[in-house]
Amino acid sequence: MTLPELLPLGLDGVLIRFATTYSDAANSAAQHLAAALTGDPIPGQTEVAPGLGSVLLRFDRLTTHRADVLAALKPRLEAPQSAPFAAQHWTVPACFGGAWGADLAAAAALAGRTEEALISELCATDLRVLALGFAPGQPYLGTLPEHWQMPRLPALTPRVEAGTITTALRQIVLFAAPSPTGWRALGRTAFRPFTAAAAEPFLLRPGDSLRFTPESAENIASLIEKGDPLGGALRSIPK
Repeated sequence: MTLPELLPLGLDGVLIRFATTYSDAANSAAQHLAAALTGDPIPGQTEVAPGLGSVLLRFDRLTTHRADVLAALKPRLEAPQSAPFAAQHWTVPACFGGAWGADLAAAAALAGRTEEALISELCATDLRVLALGFAPGQPYLGTLPEHWQMPRLPALTPRVEAGTITTALRQIVLFAAPSPTGWRALGRTAFRPFTAAAAEPFLLRPGDSLRFTPESAENIASLIEKGDPLGGALRSIPK
């Protein structure tokens, strides 16, 4: 991959852009750079946030200058990429269809699959956490096969609940908080990727993977009622 673009963003930011359209290579490069900068910050660095194909780096204008930030970034970008973080794997119980998955039938029709086949395929897929965004800790997961390349809804759904599993554009978004959305609701989980008051507020990190396991709506409702942010999910770190 060629070196990324370095673009000014506001008075105290640099956008390190690996690509203008999604690719797995650009996404991986952004995640690795963000993890490397988090583990070994450059002087004056105040924030690092990876996106689908870019990294936002913010700096303290009282202690450094943009030119110094760019100079410090250059050797980082030219060095070979390493694997600076241990990705976690999550197994997350979920139910699909019904009141919590109102768009499942339409999504299956767009994909040219039955509802059962579509969900079976989803639950057989290890989804990578491509980025966190829109709301704190909210994961964009993917990417799915080409028949999942379905558009967003033509109009917003006024509200989906936290834990709603939605799809569009070959990706899955697992909502971290109640929200309006134009994405297509497939189902629900009791897993909460972000809980402000928890000892570990952010459960997912870019580069982690997640697999849904089918569960009954009754069992998911019971897990939601218990209020445990893990919602029956299991976490492991592959060797």
